[in-house]
Amino acid sequence: MKVLLTKSKLKIYFCLCIILCVMNAYTQTNTMKEIIYTENAPKPIGPYSQAVETNGFVFVSGQIAIDPATNNMLNGDVKAEAEQVMKNLQAIITAAGCEMSDVIKCTIFLRDMKDFAEVNAIYGNYFKENPPARETVAVLDLPKNAKVEISAVVVSK
Repeated sequence: MKVLLTKSKLKIYFCLCIILCVMNAYTQTNTMKEIIYTENAPKPIGPYSQAVETNGFVFVSGQIAIDPATNNMLNGDVKAEAEQVMKNLQAIITAAGCEMSDVIKCTIFLRDMKDFAEVNAIYGNYFKENPPARETVAVLDLPKNAKVEISAVVVSK
């Protein structure tokens, strides 16, 4: 049995194949979302996740200096807060199967820009080589009266 396909039928068939392939690729890459959670970082204090992995990236929510063992805010100087914040970030990044070297972007929120140098020194201890892109912004206030909050974007493995 012979089937005759005209040029117009071939074009339609080809276009449909392309559309189906694109739709399949889109649904496979854009509908997968994994919530990252670890007991080694503070429980969220609101309706958000510690981190979300999607499309090859991990988006880590802003962390403040909450001790995950007690779930209490660390009441110390800005250096102590920054150290706890970085430990919290590292715990979440590790839970996502990544390393600090996979971080590509951070945002630092400070209540007082006078704390910039001290926070920067602690932050730098975690990114000795090829540090991520970053901005630091001063804000009027932070949750739980924190002095510093840091969020991160990570390339997932």
